[in-house]
Amino acid sequence: MSSRFTQEKDLSRAVRVSWLGHAMFLLEDDSGIRVVTDPFAEGVGYRLPRVEAEVVLVSHDHFDHGNAAIVGGNPRVVREPGTRQVDGLSVEGFPTFHDPKGGAERGKNIIFRWRMKDITFLHLGDLGHALDEGLAGELKGPDVLFVPVGGTFTIDDAQAAEVVRTLAPRIAIPMHFRNSACNFPILTEEPFLARFQQVERVGKNPVYLSREDLPEPTLILVMDFLA
Repeated sequence: MSSRFTQEKDLSRAVRVSWLGHAMFLLEDDSGIRVVTDPFAEGVGYRLPRVEAEVVLVSHDHFDHGNAAIVGGNPRVVREPGTRQVDGLSVEGFPTFHDPKGGAERGKNIIFRWRMKDITFLHLGDLGHALDEGLAGELKGPDVLFVPVGGTFTIDDAQAAEVVRTLAPRIAIPMHFRNSACNFPILTEEPFLARFQQVERVGKNPVYLSREDLPEPTLILVMDFLA
């Protein structure tokens, strides 16, 4: 599917983003630092990818998000909230919960924020509740937001749409939904997409995101998994 975001760009000015399935993404630029988020294990439905990275961000240690051992390249693994420099990459982790009961049902979750090529990325992990006003204010305005939309184990389509509208990213990429590979008892992406008018599907492609191509207002960018 032709899109300005799937046209290959020089990684000196763009970030290549590949969706490997579920909440697992690979982000690459020319800095030599590759970032993987929430690597999954067997049992999710997606084929286990062969991937290397320098940094792995793990929002929580459930099997479908915390399988850092799958990632080659001897990466640094970040599993805790707080601000740190990881191989020259500044990573911020914000403590949240996997459920609306303060973690009583499914435990803790970390939202991660980092920058590559002057683009701010925000990955919500398995966020299970609405953002309080203070945290929403601190997180507001990312360039790219990775947001779970399937419900059951995370926020659902309505809650995810509210988070998108509150945080007002330039691009929101839905994740953690049911599809041909993942048959978890969660929603597909469709209920979430139905809540927006600015939606673009890019098919089975990595996307190339550069500062000058970031849209306004928010665009929902729907990727197909590559794993």
